Amino acid sequence: MIDKDIRIVSLLPSATEIVATLGLQDAIVGRSHECDYPPEIANVPVCTQARLNGNASSNTIHDEVSKILQSALSIYKIKVDVLEKLQPTHILTQDQCDVCAVSLPEVEKAVIQLTHTSPQIISLQPNTLRDVWGDIERVGQTFGVDSVKIIENLEARVKICNRKIQGLSVTEMPTVACIEWTDPLITAANWIPELINLAGGQTLFSVSGKPSAHINWETLVATNPDVIIFMPCGFNLQRTQQETKLLTQRSEWEKLHAVKAGRVFITDGNAYFNRPGPRLVDSVEILAEILHPEIFEYGYQGTGWQTLHN
Repeated sequence: MIDKDIRIVSLLPSATEIVATLGLQDAIVGRSHECDYPPEIANVPVCTQARLNGNASSNTIHDEVSKILQSALSIYKIKVDVLEKLQPTHILTQDQCDVCAVSLPEVEKAVIQLTHTSPQIISLQPNTLRDVWGDIERVGQTFGVDSVKIIENLEARVKICNRKIQGLSVTEMPTVACIEWTDPLITAANWIPELINLAGGQTLFSVSGKPSAHINWETLVATNPDVIIFMPCGFNLQRTQQETKLLTQRSEWEKLHAVKAGRVFITDGNAYFNRPGPRLVDSVEILAEILHPEIFEYGYQGTGWQTLHN
């Protein structure tokens, strides 16, 4: 039986999705300004704000992030007065990426300032798919919810997808560059290389479970991937479409193998690839559709991804 007195503040979009998947959505009393799924969460009070302008250019955002972090500030501010009013019993945060969400030290500082409550802090730090399953299990255990069936269902979807590509030879598995940021050029890592492999592709530039890698334009051109997938951190399809111009306007762009073959794609990275929660399984299915349209058709095209038309 779930405790009726639980009051959860989730400061991480993926944690909010995990809590909702576990059937605890009604216990969420506060969220971060970036928590937007499931859609019903929109009515829940917001407990954070960003210290930078998310509508600025990629390069400006990158520079602002660097400056803020160098001055030993967090990119996000916690609204301690809102937390005080909400009186949470638990706060979910992360200790993985200072750019993605409120950091653990920032949450600890805020909690010390609370006078009426001393909530338990649950910090997530996933780098691989297995870590995400572990997070779902740990959050479930914290609130007395059995997560076994949920995790089994998610794993089953991944296995179904992976089983369908088992017959492919290495030559049928395209080399893939996943672009996480356009200026500077950064390729996606952590769980992304694993998702690519599960969906029948070969990852370039990045190592599974490791942080994202900076590469230069010349390296991308020289490596000449079969497929290029844009999945900028925090951006939806429309914004990602705009971001591609930074690369598509370069003179060598048209000569790239992926461009000639019409195998350049944009995705909703904010909803799927950037969030280490249940929808990473949707992300595997999206990649499978992109990489092997002759085998897969899940129906994400147009909402989760689309072909880039210059």
